[in-house]
Amino acid sequence: MESQSYPEKHHFLTAEQVKQEQAAFMTQVYGWMTVALLVTATVSIWVANSPTALELIFGNRLVFYGLLIGEFVLVMSLSAAVQRVSARTATLMFLGYAIMNGLTLASIFLLYTGGSIASTFFVTAGTFGAMSAYGYFTKRDLTSLGGFLLMGLIGLIIASLVNLFWQNETLYWVSTYAGVLIFVGLTAYDTQKIKEMNIIGNAGTDEDRKEAIMGALRLYLDFINMFLYLLRLFGRRR
Repeated sequence: MESQSYPEKHHFLTAEQVKQEQAAFMTQVYGWMTVALLVTATVSIWVANSPTALELIFGNRLVFYGLLIGEFVLVMSLSAAVQRVSARTATLMFLGYAIMNGLTLASIFLLYTGGSIASTFFVTAGTFGAMSAYGYFTKRDLTSLGGFLLMGLIGLIIASLVNLFWQNETLYWVSTYAGVLIFVGLTAYDTQKIKEMNIIGNAGTDEDRKEAIMGALRLYLDFINMFLYLLRLFGRRR
């Protein structure tokens, strides 16, 4: 019954009130995304400094690939079940995904120097911030860009899978530059779509919280993937 009242609430809101509610919603989205990034970073650093954890995760392929599969299953489950679960459960699933991602991403500390990881993170944060701001404030409809980026993402996944077996250096660098461009574009596109998907009038409800969690998940994935592709370019190997 509550969802039926949203249009009525929206009807009595001024344009300025709608803008304020959208801003509050996006602040919630960015807040949860930031929490997830902090969780991932904390877990990764802890694993990287724990010989026991490193041996457990990276010394046993079953554990490592099990974690990767678990991440995939968890994020797919959250996307599919978000309408049926409570806001608390959705939040726990999101943070659980951030923890599992942190466990596997600890591998970057074995491959790259700490300084280059830190500098790449700040480059990613600056790029992400600029593109997300563009997506939020632009009056241009980015829907057509989204279709193009989706096709590019599918091609990127296929190319990456092929290169696991082919090990071609040219394809590696082409996919790296393509990956950066795709996730830079997706950051702007996803920000605009997340802003638009907010149901005006349901601020403070479980539905609002779940919308924010799903928005945070999309932007979190954009940030992490952009960071990993930029790390290929700017990271100094050990």
